[in-house]
Amino acid sequence: MPKPKKRGGNHQRGAGGQPRNVQPFSDEDASIETMSHCSGFSDPASFTEDGPEVDEEATQEDLEYKLKGFIDLTLDKSAKTRQAALESLKSAFSSKILYEFIMERRMTLTDSIERCIKKGKSDEQCAAAGLACLLCVQMGSGIESEEIFKTLGPVLKKIVCDGTASIQARQACATCLGICCFIVTDDITELYSTMECLENIFMKAYQRDRDTNGVSSTQNTVLHVSALLAWTLLLTICPMNEVKKKIEMHLHKLPSLLSCDDLNMRIAAGETLALLFELARETDADFFYEDMDILTEKLRALATDGNKHRAKVDKRKQRSVFRDVLRAVEERDFPTEMVKFGPERMYIDCWVKKQTYDTFKEILGSGMQYHLQSNDFLRNVFELGPPVMLDAATLKTMKISRFERHLYNSAAFKARTKARSKCRDKRADVGEFF
Repeated sequence: MPKPKKRGGNHQRGAGGQPRNVQPFSDEDASIETMSHCSGFSDPASFTEDGPEVDEEATQEDLEYKLKGFIDLTLDKSAKTRQAALESLKSAFSSKILYEFIMERRMTLTDSIERCIKKGKSDEQCAAAGLACLLCVQMGSGIESEEIFKTLGPVLKKIVCDGTASIQARQACATCLGICCFIVTDDITELYSTMECLENIFMKAYQRDRDTNGVSSTQNTVLHVSALLAWTLLLTICPMNEVKKKIEMHLHKLPSLLSCDDLNMRIAAGETLALLFELARETDADFFYEDMDILTEKLRALATDGNKHRAKVDKRKQRSVFRDVLRAVEERDFPTEMVKFGPERMYIDCWVKKQTYDTFKEILGSGMQYHLQSNDFLRNVFELGPPVMLDAATLKTMKISRFERHLYNSAAFKARTKARSKCRDKRADVGEFF
């Protein structure tokens, strides 16, 4: 009688039938294990999904247990594992306020980030720089954040200025350097030093060879864009006498970047120009720019650009941005935007505020609204006052069920389809000819 086949044996066999021992945290398996844990943080909405009530204390303990595991994995031998752990921590930090948890482990996190930036490859360095930004956002402006920046600042500057490092890593470190300095620096000398470091990067865009079409595109453009935006963010917190110096230095050079082949560079240069004009007029109500006619002509051309060799999406985005920039330069006007988060509203009514909001939205992603509600540092930056405390009953009445959201979205979709169909129906105009 044949023996039954065994299933689910303790040993796995590789090629040739030889037994293979599977290491729990090998290069492949460790990263897979990490990613399976990471999936819970891939979408910030997963923290707030509708469902039965759960024990918040147990959920918090489970979250902290996972985060401890991710912190340990940032020291793993496998580069894939370290990067996956960094990305998981980024997702968690952008989705939740974890001040007390981080406070107890800030030195460990700082050491891990420093090691990953120094010794990691491009993707790992980018992930570590992003985590450093979120670490400072969580900690806010205080002594602890200053200690973090004292450790990471020199490392970030070294990567930014290192011509042998990858462009992506230098770009991420330039953004991180600007944001961390914005959050923690009370030392004016450190602020100026960081701005000078970023200036030395994006000013190279002024010096590039020109052809008949304007500024030629290079692989360093993405780095120049990030350095310019980070420098602009720091300019918003400079003393007025320093602002005047920077305006005199850059206002006549920035318009040359409007001819760059790269869309992001054109937009970054345009928004920086609008912000410089806003700051210049705040310091001097009678501010006069000599080449105003030439500049407005350039801006108007970009606001009405119809070049066929450019993608429609790019043209649409460019025209939208430069219409606002042109209004700011010509008419001193800014189109006010409203941001909703929970029961609160915030109005963005100037270029300085817009630059700051766009920067933090870029690093927080979909967690921006949550942080605007709960993060003391961001609320201070945007002058929102202390967080609004709502009891559980009020939150429950404000919360819309998933079924109600579905009904609302379905009704809105039908109404939109009907309105569009009416506009697109060619038979709608037939009656006019009889």
